Amino acid sequence: MSEAVERLVNLALFLASARGAVTAADIREKVAGYPTEADDGAFKRMLERDKDTLRSSGLAIAADDVGNYRFDRAASYVAPLDLSADEAAALRAAGLAVLDDPSFPFSADLRLALTKITAEVEASDLPIATALADEEPARQGRLVADLSSAAARCKRIAFGYTNSLGASGPHEAEPYGVFLHDGRWYLVARDTARDEVRTYAVGRMADLEVSAAAPKTPDFERPDDFDVAAFIRLPFQYGPASAAFTARLRFDANSAWRAKRLAGRHGVLAPDGDEAVWEVEARSAGRLAQYAIENGPGIVVEGPEHVVRLLAEGLDRAEAAHA
Repeated sequence: MSEAVERLVNLALFLASARGAVTAADIREKVAGYPTEADDGAFKRMLERDKDTLRSSGLAIAADDVGNYRFDRAASYVAPLDLSADEAAALRAAGLAVLDDPSFPFSADLRLALTKITAEVEASDLPIATALADEEPARQGRLVADLSSAAARCKRIAFGYTNSLGASGPHEAEPYGVFLHDGRWYLVARDTARDEVRTYAVGRMADLEVSAAAPKTPDFERPDDFDVAAFIRLPFQYGPASAAFTARLRFDANSAWRAKRLAGRHGVLAPDGDEAVWEVEARSAGRLAQYAIENGPGIVVEGPEHVVRLLAEGLDRAEAAHA
């Protein structure tokens, strides 16, 4: 746990356990993590930042006119939290499973959330680990933490990006939200130069800069009807719109029962005797071929021809390599 996160957890627990209002002097003396050598001005600035962070995590802190602070339980809890021992254990296990995953960007928020359930949160309590992101988990975790913060504060961002065709260039965007899919984090944002909402693979981003102008003032308004779930696509559906094509896949009689689960809400799935045919938009021939192999046997790509050819050539190379 970083020193900053540990200090935040200590502050949250101290305020939550206090029987009444506390002073800044109480916090400085009794909460571990505040430097004793810091002058009054530096301490107060640090305390104000920490209070803002706790508020953004859903822990409301009220202050009176003379500078006393108290934990506002009514504002922090929508309803009383009444968990059975089994429920608390399950929730704790789920939290600990991702707490120290480097690709999970919300570990600080999670630690603070878990303080509402237990006073002691140590990742070593349970031998559980996860790996949410397949590629550069620590780097993706750091980037997603910054992107999530920018999206929450509605601050514009600038970054370099290399698309699926290998072309690189600078981008400026208004971040709307992030999501994790198939081992990769993605950003949904409005590209300001193109004036269109696009999906970016976080692993392809570099040199991220978040606007530092007027940090407490939003740079844009997120659309009221925005739903990040609407942008979650299948692995072969990411890429430039100009590369889009319609793919046709057939599930044989032994695999047709899996068709609905694999297709989800994407494309058109229709029965064909004991088999099933799926027509779906794709933007990457290579990823479509990989998808068919990973989810086979029993799935045949029937078109378009360039994907059929690509898949056949790949299988021939694999056979030759293992002959």
